[in-house]
Amino acid sequence: MFGGKHVNVTAVRRKNNEIKFYEVPKNDKPWVTALKRIPFIRGIVGIVDSSAKGSQHLNFSAEAYAEDEIDDPEELAKMKEKEKSGFNLAMIVGVAVAGIIAFVFGKVVLTLVPVFIENLLFGKAFDNKILHNLIEGVIKIILLLVYLWAISLAPPVKRLFQYHGAEHKVISAHEAGLDLTVPNVQRFNTLHYRCGSSFIILSVIIGVIIYSFFPWDNLWERVIQRLLLLPVVLGVSYEALRFTNMLRDTPVLKYLGYPGLWLQLLTTKEPNDEQVEVSIASFNRMRELDQQISKG
Repeated sequence: MFGGKHVNVTAVRRKNNEIKFYEVPKNDKPWVTALKRIPFIRGIVGIVDSSAKGSQHLNFSAEAYAEDEIDDPEELAKMKEKEKSGFNLAMIVGVAVAGIIAFVFGKVVLTLVPVFIENLLFGKAFDNKILHNLIEGVIKIILLLVYLWAISLAPPVKRLFQYHGAEHKVISAHEAGLDLTVPNVQRFNTLHYRCGSSFIILSVIIGVIIYSFFPWDNLWERVIQRLLLLPVVLGVSYEALRFTNMLRDTPVLKYLGYPGLWLQLLTTKEPNDEQVEVSIASFNRMRELDQQISKG
């Protein structure tokens, strides 16, 4: 999936080798657009928006895959009829809401589980709250890495991570001013500074720093504090991601973005030429539609 100034585009390759596009114009409400301009608030709004839209695009890909796997003509006809009906619109809205809920739930779990584990293992070992926060952060990173490694073993997720890598390669080739051909794109690696994976690891690091300014006396006070500070951590982490991206060409300071790049070693995989071709098609279609909309 590629997001342009006016439209988001996802491309999938069908069983007959045809590349099919899912095109969604960016029609944000004025108040949403306004919020996206406010530092610290824009990060939270952007995350919610990305979770909703990302879920819709993943659902499109899953439906295309399911259609290719259905051999019964009658069952396929029923599926296509649903896509044309109002039911499909309701389902799209439902998928968007589910995507937001899944993100919030996952973030809450990843925030709270390390608190309970750290308290269980080291709660009575010492009184230094900053050290407790650091150990909590380490546990969080370990859980995150184990989770990403485990799901990457599943073939569908591995394929998703390959397309993720292909997207990064296409962006890097475009930024380098090269023609978007498969050989040119494949010259680049799968890592990119502006990836959302970088945001995940940054939120862990930023969380440790922010939590250190808020003392707590018991486990439940610590849990409530983490939940209340979660929006703050997300907002600050988004600004930190923007800042590290600005410094990516600055000697020494560019290393601030390296933890996010290291995490991408798990969230991206090396794509094959066909996957790169699909990503190029998606990017080109996004640029084409953006230009058409800009011209009115």
